Amino acid sequence: MNPPLESLQSVGPRPKLDVLVPVSGRILNCGSRQLPLSQPQVMAVLNITPDSFSDGGELSSLEPARLRAHAEELVAAGATILDIGGESTRPGAAPVTATEECHRVLPVLELLLDLDVVLSVDTSKAAVADRALELGCHMINDVTGLGDPEMLGVLADSQAAVALMHMQGAPRTMQTDPQYSDVVGEIYGFLSERLQACRNHGIADDRLCIDPGFGFGKTITHNLTILRQLYSFNNLDAAIMVGLSRKSLIGALTGRPVTERLAGSVAAALLAVQAGADIVRVHDVAATVDALKVLSAVTSSNLPDS
Repeated sequence: MNPPLESLQSVGPRPKLDVLVPVSGRILNCGSRQLPLSQPQVMAVLNITPDSFSDGGELSSLEPARLRAHAEELVAAGATILDIGGESTRPGAAPVTATEECHRVLPVLELLLDLDVVLSVDTSKAAVADRALELGCHMINDVTGLGDPEMLGVLADSQAAVALMHMQGAPRTMQTDPQYSDVVGEIYGFLSERLQACRNHGIADDRLCIDPGFGFGKTITHNLTILRQLYSFNNLDAAIMVGLSRKSLIGALTGRPVTERLAGSVAAALLAVQAGADIVRVHDVAATVDALKVLSAVTSSNLPDS
């Protein structure tokens, strides 16, 4: 159960802002595409599920031409990654079969392959990842951090980027009563072990990305503690991705329903980037990109002439 908001000052010290803004020369290799991480990159959410928490399943009902147009708008707004998901992972969500997930995801992937963007598939099933990689997918975003024992082999046989997320429990029950003795330390240990497993299978560091899993088996206090100490994960030598957009944390802090969490989501994305995030996974691309441009101008060592 989440604590009252007035008690949240106890989640830990805030790091000083002068140590936060990342300077990274890393490149995330995504098969035939590369993402420079000298500037934060924006991953756009493209959920092809009838029970998506953020849009109520609106995208799953679009005709291919309209879905293609929507994807093109996201890219034009500044998204450099499109994350295609065919299984809802919202709290309480029921699992779907690999066959159903492929039925939702693969036609969309095929529809978008010629776009100048990294195409990610959000799946925890090795069978789905294998089919997506065969089609030409550039990245696999696994919310279970390789929970499927076959996933590691599938990824090792590809050149795609790999996003490893931490989740306590499963979507159906993960928010029932999440418990940690040291939330940052436990997530750090899990991600460190998962990264080493990838490296042991020949997956190069420049293909690896980690995600602490905001909202996936975490209370408000857990989420805020992770955000305040996100800089700690830089020690793992992997690109850092975060997904805070429209989540229940934003709703709890602002009192806003899902459809009114734009300002809170953008603020959270900026704080995450200041704390070391290389990739922010968002629903509202244009607003996030604009905010990141302002942050970049303020933190750049080269100020504009006019």
